Amino acid sequence: MAELAGNLREPAAATLPTPAVRAAPPGPPQAPPARRPRTVPAWLWTAPPLAVLALVFLYPLALVVRQSLSPESGGGALDAYASVFASGGFREALGTTVWLAVGATVGCLVLGFALALVIAFVPFPGSKAVAKFIDVFLSFPSFLVTLALLFIYGTVGMANGAWSELTGAAEGPFHFLATPWGVLLAEITYFTPFVMRPLLAAFSQLDTAQLEVASSLGAKPARIVRRVILPEALPALAAGGSLVLVMCLNEFGIVLFTGAKDVTTLPMLIYGKAILESDYSAACVVAVVNIAISVGLFGLYRVVSKRAGA
Repeated sequence: MAELAGNLREPAAATLPTPAVRAAPPGPPQAPPARRPRTVPAWLWTAPPLAVLALVFLYPLALVVRQSLSPESGGGALDAYASVFASGGFREALGTTVWLAVGATVGCLVLGFALALVIAFVPFPGSKAVAKFIDVFLSFPSFLVTLALLFIYGTVGMANGAWSELTGAAEGPFHFLATPWGVLLAEITYFTPFVMRPLLAAFSQLDTAQLEVASSLGAKPARIVRRVILPEALPALAAGGSLVLVMCLNEFGIVLFTGAKDVTTLPMLIYGKAILESDYSAACVVAVVNIAISVGLFGLYRVVSKRAGA
């Protein structure tokens, strides 16, 4: 009985009631974790344009190089190069191409700089329209300018026609278009806007305060041009001249449309070897040489343009 009374006086811990735990209210449904978008490998974006470039440009170029190294008549890989380099026609065409390109580049630089000065710093009605026309002129094909010169100075052109009417002569004195000087004139006429365009852009960024200060100090226009304008224009002149030099080396339409039969440049030599003589190996050799010169000058043009900020 005593043990029973003791058990009644000491409540058992196991029988004590435990407080009820309230369940947390249900929250809004959680969205599943977002999947990261799949990234397309970079080579998948570059593969299509590289394939098009290889098919359209690199493959034909590789065929030209291969044809130049495997002449149809047989022989060694460099026999066609040795034969072409030893020919007087190739050396003459190379010399003609170089001096025409250099002469046209110098003429374009001088004429383009003078015309850009007038358009940019000499106020006259229609100067803005002339500047815009230069941009349009850049899209004209080269043979269009040559045809215009033929209408004026050709054998039956306006100048010779006017001379015949005035003097009664059977023909006029203007026959220079079929000479190297005629080709040079046509190239200068056509390529001068390619020099003027970067020059006008450079002149538009020139601080006119420098010109006003130099003029107020008594400097003459020639001195202002030499000491203020020309240093600012040198990068643009270098970029435009490099571009004109590259384009003159590859010019074909002007030489063809002037009818200058005695003027043979590298593009004309390629045309003669491939189309007239069916000597494709020699034509490919000349083409490889022309491409090598053009790529080298284009690299020079890119370096000059980068330094000029073009």
